[in-house]
Amino acid sequence: MRYKAILKYDGTRFSGFQLQASNLRTVQGVIENALMKMSKGERIVVFGASRTDAGVHALGQVIHFDYKKFLPPEKMRLALNSLMPLDVEFTDVQAVDDDFHARFAAHEKTYLYRVARGRFVDPFKRFYTTHYPYPVDLAKIEEALKDVVGTHDFTSFAASGGQAVNKVRTISKATVESSESENELKFYFTGDGFLYNQVRIMVGVLLEIGNGRRPVHDFLRLYEVKDRKEARWTAPASGLYLQEVHYL
Repeated sequence: MRYKAILKYDGTRFSGFQLQASNLRTVQGVIENALMKMSKGERIVVFGASRTDAGVHALGQVIHFDYKKFLPPEKMRLALNSLMPLDVEFTDVQAVDDDFHARFAAHEKTYLYRVARGRFVDPFKRFYTTHYPYPVDLAKIEEALKDVVGTHDFTSFAASGGQAVNKVRTISKATVESSESENELKFYFTGDGFLYNQVRIMVGVLLEIGNGRRPVHDFLRLYEVKDRKEARWTAPASGLYLQEVHYL
């Protein structure tokens, strides 16, 4: 029986989602250990929609796995949650067809990036936002985001270490919200796929545009030069959230 599950996690104490050769704590490892207990020692492989990096959070990560016997989905959710650490929670479990794949069946993904704007670092936000105390012109950022939407070669926004050869991606939506009550900027990006550190590098460029350190339409130049060094700053992992995975 194949199950599709949606979960959220605080990525602060994880070395990313994907299981690693070293004995580091990962989200996949925590889930597979729980499933091994449930199946009395049998290893069950978990497949994730996104391999979030160390320190990156998720509000709507999607996984799938095959279980040797049928459990009603709600019982499966309750069983998994009973074995999860405090920084992981399953919010939904469904039984799905055997050809469903959490990663390859995904149509689009939406990422959220939170930027705290206080003069000093809020101790209760330091693991969940990036701190940017400099003035920003929101109108400049909103204008720059128009250049993000569409199909582009994002070579300048791909960190070294990524495995993708083709750097062309399509961003269908890119917006920013200013929350006065939280004193934050919230960026949202929806696309058919994202390169290694792409969202974090784009946020770094957008903040520099808002601060006047770059021209408003610098994204158009960066698409052409295809040079990671020209994009400069990578915003920290702490502000990044996998918000939702979209399926047709």
